[in-house]
Amino acid sequence: MPSIQTNGLTKTFGESVVAVDSLDLTIEDGEIFGFLGPNGAGKSTTINMLLDFIRPTDGSAQVFGMDAQDECAAIRERIGVLPEGYGFDDYLTGREYMEWAVETKGADDDPEQLLDLVGIREDAGRVASGYSKGMQQRLAFGMALADDPDLLILDEPSTGLDPNGIQHMRSVIRDRAADGTTVFFSSHILSEVEAVCDRVGVMNEGELVAIDSIEGLRESATGQATIELECASAPPAEDVAYIDGVTSVDVADTTLTAECSDPSAKVDVVKRVDSQVEVVDILADNTSLEELFNQFTGGGRDGDGAVGEGAELEASQEASV
Repeated sequence: MPSIQTNGLTKTFGESVVAVDSLDLTIEDGEIFGFLGPNGAGKSTTINMLLDFIRPTDGSAQVFGMDAQDECAAIRERIGVLPEGYGFDDYLTGREYMEWAVETKGADDDPEQLLDLVGIREDAGRVASGYSKGMQQRLAFGMALADDPDLLILDEPSTGLDPNGIQHMRSVIRDRAADGTTVFFSSHILSEVEAVCDRVGVMNEGELVAIDSIEGLRESATGQATIELECASAPPAEDVAYIDGVTSVDVADTTLTAECSDPSAKVDVVKRVDSQVEVVDILADNTSLEELFNQFTGGGRDGDGAVGEGAELEASQEASV
């Protein structure tokens, strides 16, 4: 049974703003799934519907096979959530917050071990509102881990973290997934998605425009792939140029560079050259995740803003009512 499944999930605001449009999505148990898209693409609105913070206009969402609206209390007992923009503004210490999270979930976790896991045990006696943004993010992540949830929902989890903090969070996510936890996180940070995800879904203007592994997305993309071969002697440029999927070939001394419209043609290039001269080194330049992102979303990470950002803002306001 999938951990998350949506069918035609839709959220509109007013008569003209479509924040999420007919989303069909299936996330399997134990999967690390990255939800990628520009600001305002509908990622947070989708998460809010999964958590029953807002209700869909149409369609349905199931978590662990349970209806996300009708059985939200039972669902929340099995999930850990790190929401975007989570902050601490009162006078509790980091340790007191962690103890509260453990007690609220009825868990038997040792708060000190969770504090140590996220790297803030030495600062646990300090008031959390005085933490840096990165330390507050670590604390919120540790609270989400309490009671070893079956599903982790993380909305922009690396916000405020330094490179060491990001690497540590990735390690914890991988360890939890290896133990069977499903991880669903939204992000606009491409390197973060590429580093940990089994699959990626790309949202743009409320629609799921692509879903696959990173390699699968590369194979379906329309960009050029480059391969460079260093040979023991001058390589055969003319023979390589006739390979299907090769758009251009350049030879400089013993180095051959081929541009391929079809990434699979790179294998044929290597075979053709190696059949005639010794290939001593290979450098393949795949379509970058940034290029894939631009292809699937039609531009930069911030999108064109107005509609999507309005939808996300209104979703947040409705969720807080």
